[in-house]
Amino acid sequence: MANIQIPVSVLNLAPIREGQGSKEAIEAMVDLAQAVENMGYQRYWIAEHHNTSTLVSSATSILIQHTLEHTKQIRVGSGGIMLPNHAPLVVAEQFGTMATMFPNRVDLGLGRAPGTDMMTASALRRSKNDSVYTFPEDVQALLTYFGPIEQQSYVKAYPGVETNIPIYILGSSTDSAHLAASLGLPYVFASHFAPRFMEEAISIYRDRFQPSEYLDKPYMMVCLNVIAAETDEEALLQSTTMKQFFLNVVRGTQNPLRPPVENLDELWSPMEKEMASSMSSVTFMGSKETVRQQLTTFQERYDVDEIMAVSYIFDPEKQKRSYEIFKEIVDGK
Repeated sequence: MANIQIPVSVLNLAPIREGQGSKEAIEAMVDLAQAVENMGYQRYWIAEHHNTSTLVSSATSILIQHTLEHTKQIRVGSGGIMLPNHAPLVVAEQFGTMATMFPNRVDLGLGRAPGTDMMTASALRRSKNDSVYTFPEDVQALLTYFGPIEQQSYVKAYPGVETNIPIYILGSSTDSAHLAASLGLPYVFASHFAPRFMEEAISIYRDRFQPSEYLDKPYMMVCLNVIAAETDEEALLQSTTMKQFFLNVVRGTQNPLRPPVENLDELWSPMEKEMASSMSSVTFMGSKETVRQQLTTFQERYDVDEIMAVSYIFDPEKQKRSYEIFKEIVDGK
């Protein structure tokens, strides 16, 4: 029997809700962090997106520091820092500074995509070359910057050296599974928006994992959508906010996070429905009993080490309640 009593964490893209602005979205991000900390969640990660008027998660490290300052013990990190946009030394200095201010509370999740469109990626101006291809070397550079002083080269990250900030490889395809396995690092798969290769990526990572100084066996995390409520019907209604979020992605529109609607078929075409639904197909949704069964079935099949939950729910109190229900399930309550 696979274990459903596993660590659970939270990913936040820091969306702007309809009728609110950037400041309210940042306040809501902190409010949710405090709530899930009190519930006993393991970690709280903040994404990186650029040129997206509906998300405030562009300056990820600043948001992480802000969240650390307003919480007490929950680990806070990046889901993720998109390395093509950043020189590894700058990332090491920023995260090394945060780890110095908040010891043993900072995580660094790393992605190889730019987290935006190509014109915006060019405007971020890290490099005119395609720095996606230097991702393995950039990860290795960060491992070195955070490692022991005797392993450093001439250029060092101060603060950063010997902080040993844990690094997680994020992925939405099989490429990063190979990299995480070869480096012996924990791996986080983005099933919350790109579930297609999840099963294959998990298998590759576990089959090819090479023990390292960081991990002696694979540590597999899956990020997925969770919409839990008092009843299945209420959860289904709340999920229409998430489905409108993915409709935005399909259409390339930038609408803020919208309230639930009774009838989604008035909003999308059959093709849009199919595309948005395939992006959100890995979702636990329903009452406590329904979600418990979904989690049990998922764990019997994949037996992952940690689940990171994303909940696009319009009402902040209902969003907190969703996280509360999910935590009760993994705690066996």
